[in-house]
Amino acid sequence: MRIFVAGLGTETNTFAPFPTAERGFHETEYFAAGTHPDTPTFAGAPLIAARRLAAAGNHEVVEGLCTFAEPSGITTRQAYESLRDEILDQLRAAMPVDVVAFSMHGAMVADGYDDCEGDLLARAREITGPGVALGAELDLHCHFTTTMIEAADALVAYKEYPHVDIMERAEELMDLLTATARGDIRPVMTLADTGILDMIHTTREPARGLVDRLSAMEGKDGVLSVSLGHGFPWGDVADLGTRVLVVTDDHPEKGKELALSIATEVTALRGTMDSGSLTIDEAYDRALGADARPIVMADKSDNAGGGAPGDSTWMLRRALEREITSVAIGPLWDPIAVGTCLDAGLGATLDLRIGGKMCPLSGEPVDMRVTVTGICHDAHQPFGPALSPLGNCVAVSGAGVDIVLNTLRTQAYAPELFRNVGIEPTERKIVIVKSTQHFHAEFAPIAADIVHVGAPGVVAPDFEKLEFQKIMRPKWPFDEGEPEIRLIVG
Repeated sequence: MRIFVAGLGTETNTFAPFPTAERGFHETEYFAAGTHPDTPTFAGAPLIAARRLAAAGNHEVVEGLCTFAEPSGITTRQAYESLRDEILDQLRAAMPVDVVAFSMHGAMVADGYDDCEGDLLARAREITGPGVALGAELDLHCHFTTTMIEAADALVAYKEYPHVDIMERAEELMDLLTATARGDIRPVMTLADTGILDMIHTTREPARGLVDRLSAMEGKDGVLSVSLGHGFPWGDVADLGTRVLVVTDDHPEKGKELALSIATEVTALRGTMDSGSLTIDEAYDRALGADARPIVMADKSDNAGGGAPGDSTWMLRRALEREITSVAIGPLWDPIAVGTCLDAGLGATLDLRIGGKMCPLSGEPVDMRVTVTGICHDAHQPFGPALSPLGNCVAVSGAGVDIVLNTLRTQAYAPELFRNVGIEPTERKIVIVKSTQHFHAEFAPIAADIVHVGAPGVVAPDFEKLEFQKIMRPKWPFDEGEPEIRLIVG
């Protein structure tokens, strides 16, 4: 069996203050055809799954471009079309193939393309024709669209947030597509809309139990796969919302029944599946009142993984104003400050202007007298089995606060982002991470408590206050009344 695999994705915050250009893909994950490493990445998990199939059986893998950009604003038309066309040209050159598998995000928006994934899948289908098994792995913060479903045979979204199951879902996708190509199954997809848009954290109840129930449904009564698309709340597109996708083995009525049943359950749980958030002062008060350490605080509003700049100073400034010590903060994106510290050198003491550079929601820059206490060039932090780049990092210390400054905009995944520059997070009273939920997998084991903070920021949790123009209404929490649960496909 001949399998073509490629990856193209980013998560687009249409309210972010800067665009996603081709440089963002090259800086984050960019693997030309045949150069992807043996470890999974956001852009390449289906490729790794295909390689494993080829190693175990009679399969040939044709590798295309695999690339992913750190979430930010709308992707430029030039960047999207250039990367898309490179992948489509590679697919044309690979024909004939039996399977086409993509790694995508599901919430990528470009200038002129509100549904990049649907566009790429539809163009790929034009090349392959109807006889090739075509599908994609998606992030659960996707916008499921009819265009995606009409073009593909199977779509599979992550189930876990943080995304600790990327590789498992990639293997699930490859199993479905190869079985389709052999004629063993005939996938039929059904999509239901819940009528809501909700933040869902799967590490806590009731979402934890919901995900477990969805997983238990698969492999029974003709149900092949069940995906809950949470939706990305900061993406203003028509298909924004929390949606349920059910893939059955030629059981469309079963798919409709199950999709509507799950959608009804999800709608009934609205407003209960998020972690909630405290104000900055409430969070500091809670941390200072605790005996154990460290208290991990998630600055969820400045999460680069949701398209925020990662340079906000609200929490740093308040810690200094309240003279709170034994605090570590990171990563704070400030290439200018990093360059200044690298010039000054390890051990240097200097006056430094930190953060607050990208937009009003970043806050004002903070001026501090600091000492450069750590330097790490080309730093990385683990994200599951992969390594995520941080760029060059420096640690600066002043007034009892340690700050990790970095040059590649990204969120906090693991304690290594601090340890790279000599900061041991377990020795601090308070550890502030710029992340919404992905930090949880690696920081929860060392945390005495985890506090989610709703500071000002580009991805602040009160997304219903944003000025949306394109989303279909009515929809909870924007509108009053009982949400409308309906079938979209099926």
